Amino acid sequence: MTDASDFDVSEALSAVEANTPLVNALTNEVTVNDVANVTLHWGGLPVMSDDTREVADMVESADGCLLNMGTVSERGETAMLTAGRAANERDVPVVVDPVGVGATPTRSAVAARLVTELDAAVVNGNHAEISALAGEDAEVRGVESVGEYAGIAETAVSCARRTGAVVVASGETDVVADAEAAYEVDVGHPMMGTVVGTGCMLGATLAVFAAALEDSLSAALAGTAAYGLAGERAAAGEYGDYEGPASYKVAFLDAVAGMDAGDDLDADLSERIREVSA
Repeated sequence: MTDASDFDVSEALSAVEANTPLVNALTNEVTVNDVANVTLHWGGLPVMSDDTREVADMVESADGCLLNMGTVSERGETAMLTAGRAANERDVPVVVDPVGVGATPTRSAVAARLVTELDAAVVNGNHAEISALAGEDAEVRGVESVGEYAGIAETAVSCARRTGAVVVASGETDVVADAEAAYEVDVGHPMMGTVVGTGCMLGATLAVFAAALEDSLSAALAGTAAYGLAGERAAAGEYGDYEGPASYKVAFLDAVAGMDAGDDLDADLSERIREVSA
């Protein structure tokens, strides 16, 4: 069993640098450029193949596979299932981002197929999406989480048991869980919530780390922590002053690109990542 002391963000970044993982992302039209850029800035190689004629072939040469259902469609559903099956056949880790699950019956049905017909390594969503995927009451307006989720740690563990995947429930405090335990990751900054696509970029981050590390829980903890640290560094002005969400987004992407495995990234994380009762 992995626990919160078994991962190291600097070592994870070193693994990404050593492997330069190729990540095939089937993602939504709103944030496709952001997903490609954040994948590249972490040290991975992005490719966005989503055509059923070639996606299985592309996944065969990939190290990671991201399935994001933000702008879900029948064609997209078929492509994601084709890519996911090809990834499972080659033991390529699959990250599922069930954007908007619970908002409509269609999205709930597509998400259910992705997590039951595929063997996902990581499932990433906001608190409401993870609650909906766990079969609990959730308020999803559009693709945004609405309401309070005081029991999100227990819900994330339940979702992990239901899907067989490591679960990342993102919010003001992120929760990372497997079937045995849940961890609160208290890293990040409120400015991250002012930018459209930060959830999608977190999914891409998790795909990069899962592609480079053997253990899915370690990858999810390291990826979530590294992502939050980049948000904090951008908010602190380490990558230039910002005037609002648009310029903050630029600083955030620069912060991701500036993360160095040689930095003392884990100095204060031990007190900010803790196992919680679930």
